[in-house]
Amino acid sequence: MKKLRILEGHRIWVWFILLSILISLLVALLSSSLQIKRNMRADATLDEFKAHMDERIPALMKQYRIPGCNIALVKDSEVVWTQGYGYADVASGRELTANTPMSVQSITKSVTAWGVMRLVEKGLIDLDDPVSQYLKSWKFPQSDYPTEKITTRLLLSHTAGMPLGDFTNVYAPGETMPSNRDVMTREAVLTREAGTGFSYSNTGYNLLEILIEDVTGQSFSEYIRTEVLLPLGMKSAFFDIHTAANPYPPTGYNLRGKPVPVYLYPSKASGGLFATAHDIARFAAAGMKENPVLSDESIKLLYAPQNHKIGIYGLIFEAYGFGHYIEKLPNGALSVSHGGQGNGIMTHMQAVPETGDAIVILTNSQRSWPFIAYVLSDWAQWRGFPSVGMGRIIWGHYVLCAVIGMLISTSLLMVFRLLINFYQHKRTSFRLLQVGAASILLGLLIWCACQKYLFITSVFPILSTWLGGATLVFSIALLLSALFPTHPRNTGKL
Repeated sequence: MKKLRILEGHRIWVWFILLSILISLLVALLSSSLQIKRNMRADATLDEFKAHMDERIPALMKQYRIPGCNIALVKDSEVVWTQGYGYADVASGRELTANTPMSVQSITKSVTAWGVMRLVEKGLIDLDDPVSQYLKSWKFPQSDYPTEKITTRLLLSHTAGMPLGDFTNVYAPGETMPSNRDVMTREAVLTREAGTGFSYSNTGYNLLEILIEDVTGQSFSEYIRTEVLLPLGMKSAFFDIHTAANPYPPTGYNLRGKPVPVYLYPSKASGGLFATAHDIARFAAAGMKENPVLSDESIKLLYAPQNHKIGIYGLIFEAYGFGHYIEKLPNGALSVSHGGQGNGIMTHMQAVPETGDAIVILTNSQRSWPFIAYVLSDWAQWRGFPSVGMGRIIWGHYVLCAVIGMLISTSLLMVFRLLINFYQHKRTSFRLLQVGAASILLGLLIWCACQKYLFITSVFPILSTWLGGATLVFSIALLLSALFPTHPRNTGKL
């Protein structure tokens, strides 16, 4: 009898493994097209790569339901290609062209960091002096931690102890909005002691906006325009939108594909820049060669790791410098990057200064992380890197497929055993622990369905739906198994 039970257990494990593999492969096949798995040759010419992208990008956009994308390439430290795909606005049919400025969201932080380092080079501020000594028009609100320890270096590297900030506080162009100083009085309350760890913070960069204004006597927008944007040739970049602007920035589309009208933040330094992909490509290229804004020493400092313990971002990158994420590629080259995400918008800039390569991807969809990962992986293979950290999202895709496969196969096996037990007239009993686990999972699913934004949905916009369905099936199977577990009926025979 014991041997029979062991054999039965082995058969269940074999069926579980086979079912998991089969379902995982099926999910992977259904959630991504065959075109997504195509690779790019490292010896391809620029024209061949452009032709590849002209086929690849529309296919990926269709797969992930992304209305529009602008892309720009830097090769040998020069912008060599820009291209627009899809629509700036789906309802009106307005096409997204290469000269359409787009919200770049947190790529703005990289530009702000250049503006701050410009002040350092002019001797107007010191990276390690208390920020409060430069702030003339604003004071820190009451906090449980000393604000005297907050320096420009800590704000630039997200280690000043500042909160993330309210990125949902947005306004339509032309609408009256609060000042950045008013917003900072509410938000700039330390959540930890300055210098004790990494905590990504929009608020910290928006404090740098006040710093720049108080030190220069100029508005942040005007200072960045005259000291950074125009000297680098970023002529289409701006912070303030005129409603009559032509071309007008594109409509955004959220995780559910719903349109999000163009909006502004009260604070500009953390994510308020609008620019074309060509503008951002020129910015990336400027960090690879002599430029009229910053010296080589300042740029090296921008790209120098300030903190290696960067939380969840450590799954993709190795460190954070000043306004840039930092990673070492498989070929040993240093790569710097920054992405941006807002309601209906997702962007990414990646550069490899020592090889003179960079790529800029701007989209008007919040479903774009896997799309960006695939485009970056093709670019990295073409340039011989052969991968970048964002490519791990692709591996995460297949890991999630395996998890979904295991959840569904476990559910099927539980239901199958339950049906066999009914057929064999076996006695039932009640298991409170399994009912509790099933209830928790069902409650979690309901909570997730009620959220406007979920991180996993943003990273895996297609597979997150599969995961939710698989978890629902597993919860129901677990509940049924708890209510009707397997116990032989006592017949009274010896």
